[in-house]
Amino acid sequence: MAIGGMAMRNELLINVTPHETRVGIVENGLLQEVLIERASCRGLVGNIYKGKVSRVLPGMQAAFIEIGLARTAFLHISDIINEKESDNLFITDVLRDGQELLVQVIKDPLGSKGARLTTHISIPARYLVYLPYSEHIGISQKIEKEEERTRLREIVINENAEYGKGGYIVRTVAEGIDHIAIRADIKFLNKLWEAINEKMKSSAPGSLVHEDLALVMRMMRDLVGSNIDQVLIDSNYTYQKVIHFAEKFIPELVPRIDYYTGERPIFELYNIEDELKKALARKVHLKSGGYLVIDQTEAMTTIDVNTGAFVGHRNLEETIFKTNLEAATAIVRQLRLRNLGGIIIIDFIDMKEAENRRQVLRALEKSLASDPAKTCITELSSLGLVEMTRKRIRESLEHMLCEPCPLCEGRGSIKTSETVCFEIFREILREARQYESEKILVLASEIVVEHMVNEESSGVAELEEFIGRAIRFQVEVSYMQEQYDVVPI
Repeated sequence: MAIGGMAMRNELLINVTPHETRVGIVENGLLQEVLIERASCRGLVGNIYKGKVSRVLPGMQAAFIEIGLARTAFLHISDIINEKESDNLFITDVLRDGQELLVQVIKDPLGSKGARLTTHISIPARYLVYLPYSEHIGISQKIEKEEERTRLREIVINENAEYGKGGYIVRTVAEGIDHIAIRADIKFLNKLWEAINEKMKSSAPGSLVHEDLALVMRMMRDLVGSNIDQVLIDSNYTYQKVIHFAEKFIPELVPRIDYYTGERPIFELYNIEDELKKALARKVHLKSGGYLVIDQTEAMTTIDVNTGAFVGHRNLEETIFKTNLEAATAIVRQLRLRNLGGIIIIDFIDMKEAENRRQVLRALEKSLASDPAKTCITELSSLGLVEMTRKRIRESLEHMLCEPCPLCEGRGSIKTSETVCFEIFREILREARQYESEKILVLASEIVVEHMVNEESSGVAELEEFIGRAIRFQVEVSYMQEQYDVVPI
């Protein structure tokens, strides 16, 4: 298979193992975003549950809802009724303890917080999002031509006449699509909603009623369109599933989907493994010699811009301006890559010239325009500070891959034993391809070895069968949790 990756503009790299699936979004040869889903802990966003009110909180205009998870989920009054109505009603007017209701997850549990819920159910398909409790017909703002917006709205109204209920949002990928494809989506969504209602009736409170698609198929449904030049998948099973999906819903994409069989691991094509390591670091180096310092806390994320070794060519103001301009682009990439959300404070280096401040802010806004997450930014203050918010619906990369370090009492973080185990699996595959040996010895810390021989024992057995060699483990008491060596012997 000819990869031709370096010449490609936008690519999707999909790395699949029995334990986790990783998707890298690469734009112009540079990793912009990575999504990770583990078999032991799938994301909940989009899932629909039969919830039960466990406690109403009048002072917060909210309620805790039991949906069968370890922590109760959170439902605010604005996610139950229209915001205009919420000004005149109390949560006790619409909810009571023990009440059962259909809810959907809109934010995964984050840190110590439970999942965020809504009763405004929305069910996505390829071209439409179905809103069963609404009559609104909306068109994606990215479809700009008024005649196309009108055409799509009329198609939806006409094709939905048979069902006569519910509203829809027409997705960006529907631009130019004929009425037959839209009719198929409407039919599918209405049948799915009927099935959800039937299951709701027979389900116990706290039960999952509808589960959203797994990560790869979700990406194909939501992200992949004409702007994707190539999709590379390193699992034949997943590749066949994606091809089947594409043949049915995105036939024009089929020639751009490839099964990757190269010797190098797929995530090494663009140094993605190195980029992931850098994305867990506190300091980010800029090409000019400057650097960013990113500190993530539960309350907010702060980003400090520094000139570092960059001294410029003319004067101090030019040096600061050039560093801030480069930092503006780098910051947006780090926000996507690390999946940072909530309140973000950016401390640019102070600039004297008002025009320089304006250009830096415009550069930040221009870069944020390509970020799929919703953002809102303030003007640059006289101190060089920009306050912004970025919508977050899932855990950040650091929270997903790391855990509080027991050696520093939670002031830092280290990779979990599970993350280290998966790294070892990939290293074993790499070593097995490169070297002939009778067996492979893994040297690691006690907690990692215990995780390998207990929780991951079946994975180890499958890997032994795949590489045709025995894998042995040896505890090294001097090794920290992230340290390991894989030795062919």
